[in-house]
Amino acid sequence: MKTAVEELSPTRVRLTVEVPFKELEPSLQAAYKKVAQQVRVPGFRPGKVPARIIEQRFGRAVVLEETLNDALPKLYGQAVDESDVFPVSQPEIEVTKIEDGEQVEFTAEVDVRPTFDVPDYDGLEVVVDAVEVTDEDIDTQIDALRQRFATLTGVERAASSGDYVVMDLRAEIDGNNLEEQQAADVSYEVGAGSVLQGLDDALDGMSADEEKTFRTTLVGGENAGEEADVIINVKSVKEKVLPELDDEFAQLASEFDTLDELKDSIREQARRNKLIEQVVQTRDKALEALLGQIDIPLPDSALKAEIDARKHNLEHQIADSGLSREAYFRLYQTTEDDQFAEFEETSAKALKTGFVLDKIVKAEDINVNEQELTDFVVRRAMQLGVAPNTLAQHLADNDQLTLAMMEIVRDKAKTVVGDAAKVTDGEGNAVDLKAVYAELDTEQATEQEEPAEA
Repeated sequence: MKTAVEELSPTRVRLTVEVPFKELEPSLQAAYKKVAQQVRVPGFRPGKVPARIIEQRFGRAVVLEETLNDALPKLYGQAVDESDVFPVSQPEIEVTKIEDGEQVEFTAEVDVRPTFDVPDYDGLEVVVDAVEVTDEDIDTQIDALRQRFATLTGVERAASSGDYVVMDLRAEIDGNNLEEQQAADVSYEVGAGSVLQGLDDALDGMSADEEKTFRTTLVGGENAGEEADVIINVKSVKEKVLPELDDEFAQLASEFDTLDELKDSIREQARRNKLIEQVVQTRDKALEALLGQIDIPLPDSALKAEIDARKHNLEHQIADSGLSREAYFRLYQTTEDDQFAEFEETSAKALKTGFVLDKIVKAEDINVNEQELTDFVVRRAMQLGVAPNTLAQHLADNDQLTLAMMEIVRDKAKTVVGDAAKVTDGEGNAVDLKAVYAELDTEQATEQEEPAEA
């Protein structure tokens, strides 16, 4: 087989492939067997019709068509492997010559990853946040912990922002009650920002056993997008009571006996989180700096596929939310046009990032070992809330293990770029990533040893 590559544009090529007919022999024999199974000829059992009878009755062209249907995908894959191209779309294949018994020629036009060079990324200068744990950081964490252990206490007063109400809701259009637009004993925090516009304003100042009607646009159900009167009946008003900040709270909320011990633990964890954030910032900013030095033309088909995938996911999210499109975008404080514009920007960046990281993977000879793949599956399973074995089986059954390994090696390539950077913090101090890794590893080892000692 002989393959010639013609560059149609920086992101598209045409492969012209010449195949000696003898290389089609396995596909030719398979074609005869397949046709023999499909046709019915008096005097022959299905599958036992001789080749010469098939050609006499149905013509050689039928067999050749079946032969090419079987052979072309394999031949195209072989041509790609032998050429220095990286396809990113489905090929457009056209058979241009058939010389029966001699050779077959076909062309394949396909979008490809563009050719480019990755600049030297050793010493890229990046600035990250300093690791400084302040009293404000500790207070924020303590306050969040108190919120988790807060209690709700009934009050004999009007509701205000931050209070919780238990209420019944129903909606009417032109005095007609909407069966699907009613709910009983709904608990809601006043001021939380309901997708039902006007709800927070209506609840502010209402007391138990009061009823109020306000007009709004419905956000879900058959009448989504229509104006309706919503009737609220408040059953009770409760205020959130935070626990006292003392040793008793520390014992309630943690394994520590004193508030000082709890704060010390939070301070250590806050420092660890800031160290991790330094590492993440280093890798993100170093890669961002590298991408800024490279101009890469993007294949139209690959870019369109990226954008379409994001739009498809968005449609699923809107459908799963049960909200109207208008309410959904209002909830996330954006518009459909803004979202689509963001998709175009993020898709282009994702595509460019993938191309660059793949180049680094190849240059650095980065691979994936079994333990790394196992760790990846375990982490992803925890994020999705499923058993690791279940996720592993799903990836295997759906041919997604290759994608998982691609994600792992790209992440390792990103780490290579980050580790090669020259890093300083916001205060001008040099950041030694090796020292950061050592401290994080030491802390992790300590955490693993403590349960064993206990």
